[in-house]
Amino acid sequence: MTRISAHPRAGFTRLRADILSGIVVALALIPEAIGFSVIAGVDPKVGLYASVVIACVIAFAGGRPAMISAATAATAVVMVDLVRDHGVQYLFAATILMGVLQILAGLLRLGRLMRFVSRSVMTGFVNALAILIFLAQLPELTGVTPATYGLIALGLAIIYGFPRLTRAVPAPLVAIAVLTAITALFGLDVRTVAHLGALPSALPSFALPDVPLTFETLRIILPFAATLAAVGLLESLLTAQIVDDMTDTPSDKNRECAGQGAANIASALFGGMGGCAMIGQSVINVSSGARGRLSTFVAGSVLLVLLVALQDLLAIVPVAALTAVMIMVSLNTFQWRSLLSLRTNPLPSSAVMLATVAVVVATKDLAIGVLVGVLLSGVFFAGKVSRLSRVTSDLSADGRVRTYRVTGQIFFASAGAFGDAIDVLEPVERIVIDVHAAHFWDISAVGALDRVVTKARRQGRQVTVVGLNEASATLVERFGTQDKDGVPSQPAH
Repeated sequence: MTRISAHPRAGFTRLRADILSGIVVALALIPEAIGFSVIAGVDPKVGLYASVVIACVIAFAGGRPAMISAATAATAVVMVDLVRDHGVQYLFAATILMGVLQILAGLLRLGRLMRFVSRSVMTGFVNALAILIFLAQLPELTGVTPATYGLIALGLAIIYGFPRLTRAVPAPLVAIAVLTAITALFGLDVRTVAHLGALPSALPSFALPDVPLTFETLRIILPFAATLAAVGLLESLLTAQIVDDMTDTPSDKNRECAGQGAANIASALFGGMGGCAMIGQSVINVSSGARGRLSTFVAGSVLLVLLVALQDLLAIVPVAALTAVMIMVSLNTFQWRSLLSLRTNPLPSSAVMLATVAVVVATKDLAIGVLVGVLLSGVFFAGKVSRLSRVTSDLSADGRVRTYRVTGQIFFASAGAFGDAIDVLEPVERIVIDVHAAHFWDISAVGALDRVVTKARRQGRQVTVVGLNEASATLVERFGTQDKDGVPSQPAH
């Protein structure tokens, strides 16, 4: 339950922070949305409408307050082939199916999968995204007029210096306002929002995708929709976790999955492309003081007002001002402490973080980078756990019985070592495998036990397995190939 402050001024302060932060984000969304539209091969209004609709819907339907969702590069790159080969109407249809799949993911509670993403992968994801945000600003930093460099420098000075005077107004908003005023007053020769592309002049209208309702259409859009849904959820859930850490508050990951689906369906029905959470804009929002859902709604609604009612004012905003804001986001997003931690963290953790960064930056695909990081984490974890298993043995006084005592976890990574540790060729009458202190996890472990028993019986040895716990005994009984006489079991108590 949300606690209501007893002080009206505290509530007003939060309300003001949400509104002002949302205005900053609305301005920062414009070049991103236009750029992502270009990547996807669609008209700029498709990305701008998407950002408006997704932000407004996710403000109510999402599971992470203060997180910003809109058109993104991660989803735009997936759309290129579909738009090129079949047209924008098929993109709208694929986006609706994308939303349906995301709602199903929420109902199936797939948000729980976030627990398998390690801290090293999260750090790599954040650092890689910070690098990509900075690299995206390079076109605005090369081959431009000296006035552009001056505006960017002034913008950064305001962004980092203004908070020392007051935090009542977000510094990025002040920077944008000051740089816009300077550009207009002095008629500076710099790129403005008007140079980015044609802005829509009308409200988005409701329409169903103009595609035939056939299995052939489903065959075309399903692969794209599935990829879009997976990429969108992955980036959204990772961003939600980052905002959780920044604000020290929890989020509902399963609700976020369903909310993303609802937002994408609405976007397609109003002529927008699919999108997901945006870490850069979310960082801007939270860093500017936003903590509530109102900030996300303000971002979407103010963007619509700017596009439709305040085009003339929006057109003179210098791109340099938005570039300064995004450079700030890049610098603030990067986990600088992670560089110092490379010397003190365990080598596998550092390797996972660096691999995630390298793959994301090289491919510009967040999903592939995170997948590589998760797989590496799994491999390193399996290797670590496998080394925790141990097999010792002792021979009876009469030399007729060899007892092997197994300790630790036996699964696919340690099953081979377990099997190799038991010498079935030793000239003894009986082999006892004591697993009181062990646990068998999978069919690889059961298979290793079967192989040991089979080889021992071929050599004429008797084999007894003692101490199987209930779960291990059930696994051996279900998947073992030896009969009970071959592997008698005495469950541990």
